[in-house]
Amino acid sequence: MHIVILSRSRFIFSTRRLIEAAKERGHEVTVVNTLACSLYMNHDTFGILNHGEELPQPDVVLPRIGASITDYGLAVVKHFELMKVPVMNSRRAIALSRDKLRAAQFMASLNMPTPATVALRDPIGIEAMLAQLGGPPVIIKPVRGTQGVGVMLMESLESIRAISETMWGLGQNFVMQKFIKEAAGKDIRAFVVGKKVVAAMRRVSKKGEFRANIHRGGRGERLDLPKDFKALAVQAAEKMGLYVAGVDLLETNDGPMLLEVNSSPGLEGIERYTGVNVAAEIVKQAEALAKNPPRRDITG
Repeated sequence: MHIVILSRSRFIFSTRRLIEAAKERGHEVTVVNTLACSLYMNHDTFGILNHGEELPQPDVVLPRIGASITDYGLAVVKHFELMKVPVMNSRRAIALSRDKLRAAQFMASLNMPTPATVALRDPIGIEAMLAQLGGPPVIIKPVRGTQGVGVMLMESLESIRAISETMWGLGQNFVMQKFIKEAAGKDIRAFVVGKKVVAAMRRVSKKGEFRANIHRGGRGERLDLPKDFKALAVQAAEKMGLYVAGVDLLETNDGPMLLEVNSSPGLEGIERYTGVNVAAEIVKQAEALAKNPPRRDITG
């Protein structure tokens, strides 16, 4: 089987692990830098050039689309879909997961337990929206962002006004979420492949930091995830249309709460702290997808 991995570099840890896992299972692997792809279309004929040379049609594509190249990356993913190549994950699913406002709307529409969330672009509405969250402190997040970058804990109306005006001035949209006090400094990363959680860890922040991301200096602890947490993680990934997802959950007084769903989760932390060969699980899912590709609406 020929697998294409969309990645900026074959030396990125997650990409390297996927290459190793695929080759161990006897597959041919091509790593394609998304920005090196040229797309052509003529009536119902679609093709891709990689560094100026025709890219042979693969059996399956594994997207590892970085946040900085989301727009063109999504166009490349869609092109593979138009070529009728099975893709993990689809363009629509990646786009939805990358937009925190759209994702919050989507999850709330399915009545999944999530932190109360508001969005606004007018400073006149700040106090009214804060009231919806029970007042400060609140969490402010850029609509697009990964690894905790740009996520801030705001503890007063004055600080919220100041950061809001700054972000609007820079043309940045953001969401505000209720601060879940009992979950401060820790969360759970559940790694979903297909329709099951293959690995899970609790992430704990470093001293003085409220964000638990490993990239922010947090540490991981292997976790045997309770059934209700597993069910919520799988439901979130499945409803969003993701075959591979890093689902972030909070442990609250009211039970599991869904925080975010990531379509291109890193493998380094989850494999290091759990000892699970997550890369192999992803390749197995790719094999299944290549044999039984889903029917998808690829318009739009």
